[in-house]
Amino acid sequence: MSILINKDTRVITQGMTGKVGQFHTQQCKAYANGANCFVAGVNPKKAGEEFEGIPVYASVRDAKQATGATVSVIYVPPSGAAAAIDEAVEAELDLVICITEGIPVHDMIKTRYKMQGKKTLLIGPNCPGLITPDEIKIGIMPGHIHKKGRIGVVSRSGTLTYEAVGQLTALGYGQSSCVGIGGDPINGLKHIDVLRMFNEDPDTDAVIMVGEIGGSDEEECARWIKGNMQKPVVGFIAGITAPPGKRMGHAGAIISGGQGGAEDKLAVMEESGIYITRNPAEMGRTMQKVLKG
Repeated sequence: MSILINKDTRVITQGMTGKVGQFHTQQCKAYANGANCFVAGVNPKKAGEEFEGIPVYASVRDAKQATGATVSVIYVPPSGAAAAIDEAVEAELDLVICITEGIPVHDMIKTRYKMQGKKTLLIGPNCPGLITPDEIKIGIMPGHIHKKGRIGVVSRSGTLTYEAVGQLTALGYGQSSCVGIGGDPINGLKHIDVLRMFNEDPDTDAVIMVGEIGGSDEEECARWIKGNMQKPVVGFIAGITAPPGKRMGHAGAIISGGQGGAEDKLAVMEESGIYITRNPAEMGRTMQKVLKG
């Protein structure tokens, strides 16, 4: 089992006819069951064409009606990416994964407002996507580092998603699902949403949670974990090891009012029963110690 996606998921690529969309659609199609999962692309100017045998439709609604797809992934440039999310939401897809980086905050504020009361879940923007190893990947993560198993991974940082996965795989621990939620200030699913899913997933035994400086999402999630999570969680906050004068993190990494710093977050996480590490190279080994008791 997994969360959000599996080998039976059917996917629409918005922006498939652009260079970035074509490259990553090829990579995703070649991974595991991808040839069966990626069933449509969308471009109103190229409807009726094909790419790698995948038909292109004029709209998300047309693509959904023709293929039964319930998920879309977006590689549309920043100026049009929020509108692409809006289109997928209006088509009532179950899930939208927006890879695009640099979407104007004002655009995302309007999009999040329009999503209120709608069924569609959003991952991203500015995220690597998500993967259920050996079944399907949707996004830009390197598939070969993943291994099927029972550890969930959720991260605001794309690079540290891969780092956590690579360490787990090297130690022989596979992953149930890995979700890169992105670090923009206005985004979709938060840590707490994904942790709830992992908590309910019978095939996930433990979770690595990677946060970043800025905001309060990690603290909110930690407090929920303390009262509700029935599986061990290992946590790390990106930004703690940044060199002098440098900042690690995304556009959402804004520290204000004495909140959002790495040590502040780690303190709340530790108080909440999360097994923290201050060294990103130790995420996998920390999980190994937890699982071995």
